[in-house]
Amino acid sequence: MRLVVVSAGLSVPSSTRLLADRLAAGTAGRTAAEVRVIELRDLAVEIAHTFTNGFPPPPLADAFAAVAEADGVIAVTPVFSASYSGLFKSFFDALSVTDEEALAGKPVLIGATGGTARHSLVLDHALRPLFAYLKAVVVPTGVYAASEDWGAEGLDGRTERAAGELAALMTGLSGADRPRPRRDSFEEVVPFEQRLAALRPAG
Repeated sequence: MRLVVVSAGLSVPSSTRLLADRLAAGTAGRTAAEVRVIELRDLAVEIAHTFTNGFPPPPLADAFAAVAEADGVIAVTPVFSASYSGLFKSFFDALSVTDEEALAGKPVLIGATGGTARHSLVLDHALRPLFAYLKAVVVPTGVYAASEDWGAEGLDGRTERAAGELAALMTGLSGADRPRPRRDSFEEVVPFEQRLAALRPAG
């Protein structure tokens, strides 16, 4: 099983990468997935070249292939101007131009980092619509981490919940794992002919 992490952080160290690593660890711990991290800052030039000549250079083509072949994707971006970063959007734009079905039906966990909690709506107003357009299956819980969230209560809980949701989508629930209704909760099934006979007058 393969889990690909796309991180659009620019600084080193990066809070975006730190959040991505936490989400990846929580997911991999539940799935034993092999994790690959794609740092978009290392591919910025290749992404630009893809828009100018229409063909991704080998390093970017390899990243695209990893995303397309993954069983699950974690995508995390810093917030710029109340939305995802241009580098983040450009990567997924170039991916969809190269392979418009790369994310179709694929489980995706979205995350973002920013300086203030006021930008937390970026998950639902920008990231979720983007991946819905790309036909991905976005897990219900997205994770936003503001500066004050690091070391505070709440972030770990959201991270674990989101990772659990992604892991469940990646592995699927077998029939044995689904709750089964009790047999005595159903009315006894009586064949129609038998019911009809019971209504007819005797003799």
